[in-house]
Amino acid sequence: MTRLLSARRPTSAAFGAAPAGQALTLGVSLCYLGLLVLLPLSAAFLSTAQLSAEAFWQIITAPRVLASLRLSFGAAFLAALVNLVFGGIVAWVLVRYRFPGRGLIDALIDLPFALPTAVAGIALTALYAPQGWLGRLLAPLGVQVAFQPLGVVVALVFIGLPFVVRTVQPVLEALGTELEEAASSLGAADWQIAVRVTLPTLAPALLTGFALAFARASGEYGSVIFIAGNLPMVSEIAPLLIVTRLEQFDTAGATAIAVLMLVLSFALLLAINSLQAWMRRRLLGQPT
Repeated sequence: MTRLLSARRPTSAAFGAAPAGQALTLGVSLCYLGLLVLLPLSAAFLSTAQLSAEAFWQIITAPRVLASLRLSFGAAFLAALVNLVFGGIVAWVLVRYRFPGRGLIDALIDLPFALPTAVAGIALTALYAPQGWLGRLLAPLGVQVAFQPLGVVVALVFIGLPFVVRTVQPVLEALGTELEEAASSLGAADWQIAVRVTLPTLAPALLTGFALAFARASGEYGSVIFIAGNLPMVSEIAPLLIVTRLEQFDTAGATAIAVLMLVLSFALLLAINSLQAWMRRRLLGQPT
């Protein structure tokens, strides 16, 4: 009888109780997040709070600051857009085709992750400088990459490519070819299959890769300072301006620019994530 009663006794899961260990893991996660993310961000906001509203506005609206912000976010957007297109193509080739050297190319995609950003910047500068291997070929055409805003875009494309490829690649592998073969058997042309079958399925992954590449590029420093030339109002990025303010012991000015970059980055990423959720809901019918 005791066994029967204990067998019929409702468990804690039946009443919706939290799984064992949830409180501990949740507490550790929040503590870890607070120490590594929220605490440094709070310090930046507190340091900026020492400035008056007028002083803060004067710092962030200075022509040099606005020029650096336009270059940082504009180049990051262009680089992410380039990676969105060509990163998607690279992921498609790696998943759908088999050819000699495929494994080597697949491994090289992760090289920007492992390569120190300063090394990448030096290598790109040596390659695209006026006397570099590619720079000397582009010079007769009137194209100068190094020490120009174009060099910033090239560096950001280099460091952002893996984010798009590695985000789209597993989705393509899981997608398979069944839907495309079914559409082809129903008489759909190749462009119709690409636009109406493949692209809608890959759109959330492509947008995620775009957001990751953009976020990575907007705050990039090491690979850019060597190839950019760092000319104020021309090729100076916002992270370099922050470092310059710190070297001048202008901590409040540096944190003001950093906070502005943080707010702008968060707003842009929030908009991209909202668009991604909308696309997933409309195109795939998945919950957000």
